Amino acid sequence: MPGKPITDQQVRSYMKDRHRYSQCAAAARAGFSERTARRIDTDPRLPSQRQPERGRTVPDPLEAVWETVLLPILQRDPAVQAVTLLRHLQMTDPDAFADDRVRRTVERRVRDWRALNGAARDVIFRQTSEPGRMALSDFTDTTELGVTIAGAPLPHRLYHFVLAYSGWEHAAVVTGGESFTALAENLQNALWSLGGVPGEHRTDSLSAAYRNLDAEAAKDVTVRYEGFSTHYGLLASRCNPGEAHENGSVESHNRHLKTALDQALILRGCRDFDDAADWRRFVDQLVARRNRRREDAVRLEATALRPLPARRATDFTEAVVRVTRTGGFLVHSVFYSAPSRLIGQRLRVHIYDDRIEAFLGATRVVSHPRRRGRPNGVRVHQVDYHHVIHALRRKPHALAGSVYRDGLFPRTEYAAAWSALSEALPRRDACRRMVELLWLAHDEACEAELALLIAGELADGRLPEARTLKPRLEPRRRSLPDDVPVALTELASFDALLEVRP
Repeated sequence: MPGKPITDQQVRSYMKDRHRYSQCAAAARAGFSERTARRIDTDPRLPSQRQPERGRTVPDPLEAVWETVLLPILQRDPAVQAVTLLRHLQMTDPDAFADDRVRRTVERRVRDWRALNGAARDVIFRQTSEPGRMALSDFTDTTELGVTIAGAPLPHRLYHFVLAYSGWEHAAVVTGGESFTALAENLQNALWSLGGVPGEHRTDSLSAAYRNLDAEAAKDVTVRYEGFSTHYGLLASRCNPGEAHENGSVESHNRHLKTALDQALILRGCRDFDDAADWRRFVDQLVARRNRRREDAVRLEATALRPLPARRATDFTEAVVRVTRTGGFLVHSVFYSAPSRLIGQRLRVHIYDDRIEAFLGATRVVSHPRRRGRPNGVRVHQVDYHHVIHALRRKPHALAGSVYRDGLFPRTEYAAAWSALSEALPRRDACRRMVELLWLAHDEACEAELALLIAGELADGRLPEARTLKPRLEPRRRSLPDDVPVALTELASFDALLEVRP
């Protein structure tokens, strides 16, 4: 048919039918004219074999400079960009290359040269996952989720643990950095939740755990991680620097997990949580739902996991501090309060990612949520008013000027009460009434109930006062029930414990 090129298949069909039919009939069966058939008989090559060489339709704008100017630069350093070569031409010959119309030509020429003459490129070797062989860990930033706690942004990241074969995962909210403490604590939680130990544990770069430490501290962290891996029988490995695809199994899971969290937050209708514990529960519940879809693969992989050791390894850093006369101690430039009876004592502090626990000997005496120091050097205070209220009641006027005054208030209602009292009353009276409110909350163990009463008083335009609010509190049960059964042991039963002597 005119204007429609014939194909190789049509020519093959014609050549086959030519042995049985006439030229006209074979051409008709193949779908072209008799004139085309005569041309094929004259030249039996297939149409694809008769395509003419496509030549250049316009002059080559780089003909005069490619071999002499551009190619030597490429050969000297193949990393040079095409646009850099174009700018070089524009500086050396402004009249010939005044504009960027030849930019695409330069880019294609450089691309083709690199494909034919450039250095060999890295190849990604996709791996076959084996049950129980490898687990991967990573920390991923969650800023894009926009999670807030009581209206305030929560700077944090997620620790993410993934089994390469089944995809079973564990995630935990980390409020600090990529430290050894965060890695060890959450990795152990993942292993004990899983109920077994894989053969190898891979991370992107454990140097993140001690990036900002000196050489001695970095060596200490490395030794501790090696001891941790030995305790669980894990082969510790890391990706090559700059090769994120080597940790691809967990990197892709990071993206999918954050997408799932984002969608779950959309369904929830709000990204604000009452406290960090609520956000942690939200993450745990979503991860549990995702793991339920992998139950069959997890059961298969569980048979290849090694058993857990008899106990957990150390997953905290330790510091020894002394409780000072100010009623607390310093850990990483953060002041933590302690009961006043501990003043002068040396405490051994276990530092976790989200909390600190202080011990006097083997007895835990103080526990606080962990705080981080500020970059500007301003001291951060974590104070429990129960620790200092006895001393503060003897010296109530110290409240106004205390460096950790704002940290003493356990709830926002107490801070609002201090603001109202300090504006309406003289300083001495405001301090006295505020300390009495704190003492009432401590002595009657009614912190939440008293906070509601304080909020009501402020809403009605009245200043809260302990002596008027105390009668409105629910009375504490101070008497024991009358019918407490007490079973007395028969004295004769102790005879069995006596050693029989002949």
